[in-house]
Amino acid sequence: MNSTSTGLAENVAGLLCYVLGWVSGVIFLLIEPKNKFVRFHAFQAIIVFGILNVVSVILNVIPFIGTVLAWLVGVLSFVLWVVLMVKAFQATRYKLPWAGNLAEKWAG
Repeated sequence: MNSTSTGLAENVAGLLCYVLGWVSGVIFLLIEPKNKFVRFHAFQAIIVFGILNVVSVILNVIPFIGTVLAWLVGVLSFVLWVVLMVKAFQATRYKLPWAGNLAEKWAG
């Protein structure tokens, strides 16, 4: 396993890209500008959790049904969060539909 410029193993840095959702993705883009594996996971975290965050905020404005749907989005977010962290720790470039392709393109 390769290490990054931060001294972390790639798989650990990839996992950490997801820890705080899109926020940790942004942090790792800034501190790890060259490692394509880490950049892929950082971009995927930004795209996926950024969109899920915006959707949740919009849904919470809608009375009752929006709150229920926002709760479902929260459950989906939690499941994705766990799966993506596990896959990154296993050193897998696990691509989600659409977001993974975009992240791969942007990561270089």
